[in-house]
Amino acid sequence: MASILILPIAVAFQAAAPAAVEAPVLARTIERGEQIAADDFAVEERSAAQARGALPIEAAAGMEANRRLSAGNVVRSGDVIAPRLVRRGEPVTIYVRSGGLTITASGRALGSAGAGEAVRVVASTNRTLDGVVEGSGAVRVSAP
Repeated sequence: MASILILPIAVAFQAAAPAAVEAPVLARTIERGEQIAADDFAVEERSAAQARGALPIEAAAGMEANRRLSAGNVVRSGDVIAPRLVRRGEPVTIYVRSGGLTITASGRALGSAGAGEAVRVVASTNRTLDGVVEGSGAVRVSAP
């Protein structure tokens, strides 16, 4: 019977250094609820892993931070939301449109929302209504 001789083979693997890419990072700290501007960014080199998922400056500018964002970090889609045009507890103008007739009333927002988003409001009559944000402090409700 023939014997087989197995010799150990040393194999060295050299990991390639992660490639550096240019990524938009925040030049200053952005507080929760603050709107982000294009000039709040700087472009710096980051590893590909750190830059993964970073929003382009054009996509992040105009958005609102939904948490505190530290300087030097990239901004990802989960870090920002559409700007809040109606904020909880603030006064709003509630309106109903039917044909050429518009009826308005004052009220208070029960939640925060951006343009086109649903929000609940309470009218001055203490009636709770569901509406859609149409503009800054303006909520449209449907006619009954």
